[in-house]
This record gives sequence, C-alpha cells and structure tokens, in this order.
Amino acid sequence: MIAAALTDKYGRKFLLITDAAIYTIGALLSAFSVDLVMLLVSRTFIGLAVGADSAIATAYIVEYAPKNRRGHLSLMQQWMITWGILGAYLVGMLVFFIAPGLAYAVDWRVLLGVAAIPSLIGLVFRFYMPESPRWLILHEKYDKAKASLKRFNITATDSQLKETHGVLAKLETKMKATPGIKRAFVIVGLFMMFQQITGINVPFYYGPTVIADLHIFGSTGGSYLSNAVFGIEASSILALINVLATLIGFRLIDSYGRRHLALVGYGGMALFDFIGTALYLDHIDIGLLIGFAGFIIFFAFAVGGTGWLLQGEYFPTQYRGLFASLIAVVDWISNFAIIEIFPVMHVDIGLGYTMAVFGVLSAIAVIIFYIIMPETKGRSVEEVTEMFENNTLLKVKDALPAVEPSNAGKK
Repeated sequence: MIAAALTDKYGRKFLLITDAAIYTIGALLSAFSVDLVMLLVSRTFIGLAVGADSAIATAYIVEYAPKNRRGHLSLMQQWMITWGILGAYLVGMLVFFIAPGLAYAVDWRVLLGVAAIPSLIGLVFRFYMPESPRWLILHEKYDKAKASLKRFNITATDSQLKETHGVLAKLETKMKATPGIKRAFVIVGLFMMFQQITGINVPFYYGPTVIADLHIFGSTGGSYLSNAVFGIEASSILALINVLATLIGFRLIDSYGRRHLALVGYGGMALFDFIGTALYLDHIDIGLLIGFAGFIIFFAFAVGGTGWLLQGEYFPTQYRGLFASLIAVVDWISNFAIIEIFPVMHVDIGLGYTMAVFGVLSAIAVIIFYIIMPETKGRSVEEVTEMFENNTLLKVKDALPAVEPSNAGKK
C-alpha cells in the first residue's frame, strides 16, 4: 500500500533500490536480535520490502519488455523466486548439517542473517538499473529517457519522445477508476486471490513440519531436530520441482498464451489435489507428496508467473504502479488468510480433506477464468488497456487480437 503511493510519483527504480536496502538491514537486524520483539520488528521490516517489491517488479519489467517477449521476461522474476526458495532450503540443510548442535543458539541466526548477502548484491546492481522509459516519457524526463533507451541500443530524438508522450497521455485517463480499469482489476484480482487460496504456499510455509509428521523415508522415531531437517530435505525436492517446472512456462507463456496456460494450470492443480486426497485417505502417506509435486508443477509453469505478469500488463502506464500495488495487496491478504486458516483445517478436517478443498477451489478458478479471462499475448500494454475499455467484463475474452502492421508500415 505504501508502494502504491510512491511508485507512480517517484519512479520504479527509486522504490526498488529502497526495498533492497530494507532487505539488507532487516536481515542483519534479524540475525542480531536480542529478544523476540526485536526479531518480530526485523521480520516485519523485511515484510515491507517484500510487499513493495511484489508490487513494483513486474510493472517495471512489463514497461521495458517488447510485447512478443513480455511474458518470457516477466516469468524470469517468478523463476528467480523459485531459485530463492530452493536456495533457502539448501542453506538450511547445510547449516544444520555442519553444526546440528548449535540449532538453538547460532544456526537460526545464520539462517536469517545470510539473507543479507544476496540482498546487498541486489542493492548494488539496482543502482545500475535504468529507470522505466515509459515512466520517464510520461513524466517528460526526456534526457533520462534517451539515456535509458540507449542502454538497449535504441536511439530516440526529443521530437520522437514528445510524440510518444502525446500518445501515452492520450491513452491515459485523469480518472483512476474507469470501467476498463475496474474490469482489469476484477480479473487480475480474482486471479491473484485464487493463486493463493488454492494453497500454493502451504507446502512451502508448512511443508517441513507437515512432511516430517508423515514419518516416511526414515523419519520415524527421530528427534525433533532430525525430523525437522528431514522435512526441509523433502521440501527441497518440492522446491526443485518448482524451479524446473517454471522453465516450461518460459517456452509457453508467449506462444501458448496467458489464458490457455492459466486454464491448464488450474485444471492440473485440481487434478493433483484430488489424486493426493484419494491416496492419502487410502492411507498411502506418500500420496500427499505426489499430490504436492503435481500441484506445484502445474502452478509453477502455468499460474504463478502468469498472475504476476497480468498484474503488470493489465493497467495503463500512469496508474500501473498504483493498481499493480493494489493487486499485490489482494495477493498478500489472500496469502495471509489461507496461511492462518490452514492450521485450523489441518486439525479439524485433516490433510486429505484440506487438499480436497484446495482442489475444489482450483476447479472453481477454471470455470471463472474460462468465462472472463482474455488473451493478451502479442498485444502492447496500451492495446491491452484499450481492450478492457472497449469491452464488457463478459465480452472482453472475445476481444479480437491486435492486427500486426504490414512490413511496409512498420517503423
């Protein structure tokens, strides 16, 4: 919510640099916490950076990427996130393997403090990132826009940039909630809500604990620490599947399209939820892992990155930062809700029926997005904006694709 107020005014780069600095400071404060209050404050501090980054990163990518590569480049962010999740588990296993006796004294400080290393690297590189050229042009910062475009071997004159500003300004609206923006917000907001409430973060937030409780693969009878480490090892396998499956999305997002990929993804998630439920209720505990694995595969290549791509490409440039931030708020509220509800579901109805609930929610998502979700591959972000303005919510999915100009008319 803070990002929403700042990014359209001060630019994408300013906020991304600020976030990286917060990551670094928060990680170090976490490692050197002297009591629980300091630890909670430090983690909350990092939460501010996580939230702001999730609000701005895809908007930044979308404003830079050519339309035929926008999906691929936006999915790069999701792929890097999956590597980060895997890396966290691997670091955890390494620390516990080297010094298991220090688990309650030093190890946890190392696990939290080591995050300062990648965040510091990110901070340095973000200073070298160019500002979004669309944002610079819209705010009539032409000299900086030319320098930014030159980084990509694109030369532009003042007259060209002023002409582009006129086009962007004409496409923008002085009202922040036109019917088109509302339609876009409804679709991507629902997408991000279902992305979370279908349970993707359950295996990553609670996986080590849940999997350790299954007592499979030799975890039976171990100490609390050994069971926890086993849970981390099993969750690392799921995290590796997440990394590899996201690679499939790279090949499909700009060719197969956002709509078709989303429908296949939510459908596959529902299928494996029901498979996991059936096996687990039949007392085949490893069936839960099979269900988790299949669910993560379909989420990773078809739903995870797609949602964040839609967050960036559905809104006009002048208000993209604002509405991308509001979409991130929807995502994190949904995340918070399901992560708070899951422990209650785990106790009251058990893992099997909990997966069945997630399967039903995934099936509902297939129906909803079959009805309302349009295809936006191959369109410029300005064409996407017009598509939502010129069609009702129920008709936007049938909007005709943009007509490619002839070779003679291309500039």
